[in-house]
Amino acid sequence: MSHPLRTTVDDFVQGLKAFERDHITQNRVREFMDAHHLSAEALKPYTYFRSDYYTRNLIYRDDLFEVMAICWQPNQKTAVHTHNGQLGWMQMAQGEVAVHNYKYLTCDCPERQNVVGLDCLGGAQHLELERLNTNVCNDGTGIYQVDKLRSIHQIENTDKSDLGVVSLHVYSLPFDSCVTFNMDAGTCCRKQLSYYSKYGKVEGDIEHRKDGELRVIG
Repeated sequence: MSHPLRTTVDDFVQGLKAFERDHITQNRVREFMDAHHLSAEALKPYTYFRSDYYTRNLIYRDDLFEVMAICWQPNQKTAVHTHNGQLGWMQMAQGEVAVHNYKYLTCDCPERQNVVGLDCLGGAQHLELERLNTNVCNDGTGIYQVDKLRSIHQIENTDKSDLGVVSLHVYSLPFDSCVTFNMDAGTCCRKQLSYYSKYGKVEGDIEHRKDGELRVIG
């Protein structure tokens, strides 16, 4: 197996933009990311760690692609969530995470899934998900993907070191909200997403946002 090319953020983004002239497919982007690796050092201008929640840090966004670094302290994790029906790819720049995959079984308002531009409105008061498996992702495991068939998961920092974990996420199309699941209550709701930083600069109003789920979906 050949080692991926260590690349710069600018070159990585330009490589993704080259796909915009043709069809964006899951395999084409995965092959590109397998061959071009962004190190934790290359991502340093976009990495911010918090002890109270993990951070979503926007690197690049246009109509077709969203590129983001997520920074994780020990034991931090997302809610179980969807990706609004979009394609997604994750590459580990530093450390290791576990990805717990789920399958939708049933809920009490399935009609809310039939919405143009959204995977679901959310709002179920009774639902059932089946936990399928767990993927351990690190620098040596390649690209983790989400698609319309594998679309519900939870990401958890299970790394044993105290360096902090950095994961790189690419989505097409970009999305600003998703459905999150309360596994204890058996309910779901649609949550707006936000970034801790954009293009290397921390958002000014981040300190007084207290609803963790608003910020922390990956």
